[in-house]
Amino acid sequence: MWRRVALEADIRHPPAAVFSWLADPERWSEFAPAVESRRRIGHGTVDVGSRWEAVDRIGPFRIRFTDELVVLEPDERVVWDSSAPWNSRVEYRLTVVPGGTRVEARYEGDVAGWLRLAALLPTWVLRLILMRDFHGLRRQLAAEGGVQIEDQVELTPGT
Repeated sequence: MWRRVALEADIRHPPAAVFSWLADPERWSEFAPAVESRRRIGHGTVDVGSRWEAVDRIGPFRIRFTDELVVLEPDERVVWDSSAPWNSRVEYRLTVVPGGTRVEARYEGDVAGWLRLAALLPTWVLRLILMRDFHGLRRQLAAEGGVQIEDQVELTPGT
């Protein structure tokens, strides 16, 4: 079942601070509630083609898959592909806006197996679930003590 969800989040931190979290899968469990773990496969410099063993938790279930970095444009854009059962692509585009960074997030894919049940949720429900990641990211950025423009996040539905 093919699904596409888009949203925008305005985060009151500079792009470099926001990007450092979105481009590092090993930190995602600190702000994204569904992420249980990411562990890098291989060694060397992280670049396009780098992969991570991934585990997400949906309710009591653990979903195992692989994430691969497919686009890396520092402080501007990062794109991830996930293997089955997610069969998805996640893209984050960052732009400077007055007071911080706008993240345009696009999630799309052909969810397989029993996870298709989650894909049946209305788009507005999926957006609410995905927005939790940005609230968690804001909390992590504030706790990190980095340059903070203002402690808030504004979320708007995407296309």
